[in-house]
Amino acid sequence: MPTQSINFQVRAVITPKERELFLDLPAKIYASDPHWIPPIRSSITKEFTSDYPFSQYGKLQQFVALSQDVDNPQPLGRIVAAVNQRLIEREGDNIGLFGYFECVSDFDVAQALLTSASEWLRVQGMTRVRGPIDLSTHNRCFFLVDGFDSPPLVMMPYNPPYYPELIERDGWQKAKDAYAYDFPLDKPLPKEFEKAHRVACKSGVNFRPIRTKGESFEKDAIAIYHLFNRAFAHSWSSTPRTEAEFLEEAKELQNIIDPDVFPIAEYNGEMIGFFMGLPDYNIPLKHVNGKLNWLGILKFLWYRRQIDQGRVITICSLPDYRLKMVPLALIYLGMQGGIQKGKPYKRAELSWVYEDNYPSRKLIEAAGGKIYKTYRIYEKAL
Repeated sequence: MPTQSINFQVRAVITPKERELFLDLPAKIYASDPHWIPPIRSSITKEFTSDYPFSQYGKLQQFVALSQDVDNPQPLGRIVAAVNQRLIEREGDNIGLFGYFECVSDFDVAQALLTSASEWLRVQGMTRVRGPIDLSTHNRCFFLVDGFDSPPLVMMPYNPPYYPELIERDGWQKAKDAYAYDFPLDKPLPKEFEKAHRVACKSGVNFRPIRTKGESFEKDAIAIYHLFNRAFAHSWSSTPRTEAEFLEEAKELQNIIDPDVFPIAEYNGEMIGFFMGLPDYNIPLKHVNGKLNWLGILKFLWYRRQIDQGRVITICSLPDYRLKMVPLALIYLGMQGGIQKGKPYKRAELSWVYEDNYPSRKLIEAAGGKIYKTYRIYEKAL
């Protein structure tokens, strides 16, 4: 990793100019990286506003590292320290978070940013820090540590290869890894998956696509919210969302959902499982430069035609219905929906899956998935 001597200072972000420099930095870091997908700038901006849901149960502080240029200081790094009270209450431990980390390839800058975030969290009474997590794992989290040779799929993180080295050199330890699985769609699923679908249907399970219009969509989204909370109540480092938060996020995805890769399982009229697949909208987003103004929307619509892959975000089933083969049946339906005539999908990514989630890993690997990217969250005692 190259290291260079830079004169800089780390500031708490207070002024509008500092906020703009904070938002400007990623474009500088990734200027020559062909795999980076610029985030939608307005979406990142709203996460720091007083009406963003996080402000009701947490607090944060942004920091930016600036070059010592009186006339024109340039951003060299950024970080956000956050206290998520829901996480503290759930884990019974004073865990602070760092996120939104971006930095030039300079250890001194990275260390100063991490130190500034840690000191702020120590003042808030935190005893440990975990990250990168952008306020919660429902936003963005992880450093990519292996698999830098391809772009991230929709809603997945990406970073330069030197980020893990920067944080490990500062004494941070691995907290947990997660994997992304590559799943080519040119090979049929093992016969057990189609058989599982038949077994589930004979057991009285009904399958249908998610509904994407009006009140029907909202009804499905609410059912997914409650099912998700039941199925993933003990997921590591995860915090519960309110129904209003979940619905707001769902509505942002409403227009990009492909119902054919989002099957739902019901039993006696109750939702008991779902397979959440999404087209890889990172492909058109790469061309809008982080701005969905009228020109960005036109570019998005034009390049949307190039989408040829998708991401499977969640395969969810209540435990009582696993003996009815519901998870395997959902995988069968989701994959069949993706390869039916007229669909553009050539491959899928199943992500992310924690390293110790052995039931899901076993299921995905039985279906033919292969690990091709590894992500990591770090921790450090204060």
